[in-house]
Amino acid sequence: MTRTVVLAAAISLALAACSGKESTPVSETATPAAAPAPATTNVLLSASPLAFQAPQFDKIQDSDFVPAFDEGMKQHLAEVRKIADNTEAPTFDNTFVPLEKSGETLKRVALTFFGVVQADTNDARQKIQEEVAPKLAAHQDEINLDPKLFARIKTLYDARDTLNFDAEQKRLVERTYDQFVRAGAQLSDADKATLRKLNVEETTLSTQFHTKLVAATAAGAVVVDDKARLDGLSDSDIAAAGEAAKGKKLDGKYVLALQNTTQQPVLASLKNRDLRAEVLKASETRTEKGDGNDTRQTVQRLAQLRAQKAKLLGFDSYAAYSLGDQMARTPDAALKLLTDTVPAATAKARGEVAEMQKVIDAQNGGFKLAASDWDFYAEQVRKAKYDLDESQIKPYFELDNVLQNGVFFAANQLYGLTFKERKDIPVYHPDVRVFEVFDKDGSSLALFYTDYYKRDSKSGGAWMGNFVDQDGLSGTKPVVYNVANFTKPAAGQPALLSFDDVTTMFHEFGHALHGMFSNSKYPSIGGTSTSRDFVEFPSQFNEHWATDPKVFANYAKHYQTGEAMPQALVDKIQKAKTFNQGYATTEYLAAALLDLAWHTQPADAPLQDVDKFEADALKKFKVDLAEVPPRYRTSYFDHIWGGGYSAGYYAYFWSEVLDDDAFEWFKENGGLTRANGDTFRDKILSRGNTVDLATLYRDFRGKDPSVEPLLENRGLK
Repeated sequence: MTRTVVLAAAISLALAACSGKESTPVSETATPAAAPAPATTNVLLSASPLAFQAPQFDKIQDSDFVPAFDEGMKQHLAEVRKIADNTEAPTFDNTFVPLEKSGETLKRVALTFFGVVQADTNDARQKIQEEVAPKLAAHQDEINLDPKLFARIKTLYDARDTLNFDAEQKRLVERTYDQFVRAGAQLSDADKATLRKLNVEETTLSTQFHTKLVAATAAGAVVVDDKARLDGLSDSDIAAAGEAAKGKKLDGKYVLALQNTTQQPVLASLKNRDLRAEVLKASETRTEKGDGNDTRQTVQRLAQLRAQKAKLLGFDSYAAYSLGDQMARTPDAALKLLTDTVPAATAKARGEVAEMQKVIDAQNGGFKLAASDWDFYAEQVRKAKYDLDESQIKPYFELDNVLQNGVFFAANQLYGLTFKERKDIPVYHPDVRVFEVFDKDGSSLALFYTDYYKRDSKSGGAWMGNFVDQDGLSGTKPVVYNVANFTKPAAGQPALLSFDDVTTMFHEFGHALHGMFSNSKYPSIGGTSTSRDFVEFPSQFNEHWATDPKVFANYAKHYQTGEAMPQALVDKIQKAKTFNQGYATTEYLAAALLDLAWHTQPADAPLQDVDKFEADALKKFKVDLAEVPPRYRTSYFDHIWGGGYSAGYYAYFWSEVLDDDAFEWFKENGGLTRANGDTFRDKILSRGNTVDLATLYRDFRGKDPSVEPLLENRGLK
């Protein structure tokens, strides 16, 4: 997942003179942040002197953020006002160029703050977020709803075919105009006033949702008193659970922390069936306890006000509004891709249920497979069918080795990149590492931060973002980060990963490459500033290299002996590639269809009972399998309520069509070669949103994408 625009949308989209994506949310009634530091000591108010203008985390104080945001907004509005009030006839150079350059301070503050608050929050940072987010939403509207500014943009848009614009300039003009219109620039003054209120409320509620979810996930961790109940977990996992308990001052106990998804990693190993059920229940109900972290009322109102906002802007539903500038274009197109896949996915899932039930019956279990049993018995089926055990695999996937000799190695083979760790660059948390990235000609290309371990101060999931964007006007180079939530080992123990974790590392680095290779003159259409249903294409594409024979052989080595994974075990992994895909596909489809169900409601729909609405939607779309709960249930679906993917979770599947089809091109043209990598970089990764994205793909592939490779790769055909 990319959060470059998602987290800083209230700011970066205003800076780019567009507002088609969601603002970063927050609470109107927050306690004010700590007293501001003196302006003379606020390092956020000027460009960082560090390499690549990397944030000075060793000097930034939490108390710096609010005054820096306030000053940044003040400067930005003055810069935009100067453009809007210009009495000269509008030209590209006196309108779009200064608009792209505006808000330098605000963008620096926003990218730094939102990057840190997601990865390492605390009470002060949450209060800051709650204080500044409504201000940012209002600030964004102040620009997007300015009639004088829009008039200049419209003048150039209307004349775009007669003016001497190059292709990138024309794309910028068209994108900016479209985003202003979608932000309400053509509404009446009364409707603009209504829209401003809706935007602030949406921002406030989205932030409240995310804040509640982070707290609920931390509070929902399962505490185990008796070590015997942890039978099945590895020694390192038990040690990590013990360390997690110590961190909560629960010495002598064990804490099984929750990740953001419904299913939890420990369920594949825990032998105690009651504990498995307890863990899954804790996961599914983390935000449904009727306490201060219950998100259901927030969800009700968010869905309603988004529908009202869409109607105000002339759309039948929020999904229709949201998808208007995506590759899918319409909710019907997204729904068709998903629902067309449901029969094959659910049929395969039911077949998987039958296989596991046979195992249970053969063991005289005396019970019917439940959702909390799935991963445990799936492991047994996998071991029986493929003689493959997760515990056999993990010793070959030590985190740093996967990073250096897998992720970085693939980037070197494809694109000629090399990496050098920089211990002189300050970081926001001791777990963070920094690497300088060098291009194929040896020149310095980017900085890359990694933050892989789970902690209670971190949001769930995995994502990529930028601390500094590539900008062809100012010459800044990208400073990119990847964040994940892998289990941190106990002191002295290796960080051993599951193969899913390995794939996550490759995925997020695909986003990082998209940001690092950006080569746009205008920052608002560079890097990952693409549609949601395209932005996951480079990341999902990069996952393919995790199983490329040359790459795999380079990193899949035993952490103790250094020996390569035996070929027999490699073959088992390859044979098991489509194992459990009925479950994986169905749980994803259920979540994606839930998202669209919530966001295709009309504006006059009443507040919905969250539990009933979810159950009815799953039944309607025929994905209501008791053994396969949605990957995210409504009440903790951060992607759509707090993370900018509202009406957009389908994008992962849409992008997967692109990525599997693109990988077919690689296979047809020799696979892992520098020539192929350079082609992909030149035609996809470096182009950002400078070209219509469907056209961009066709120019690379020579044709429109086919869904067939996706179905084959998932074992659904």
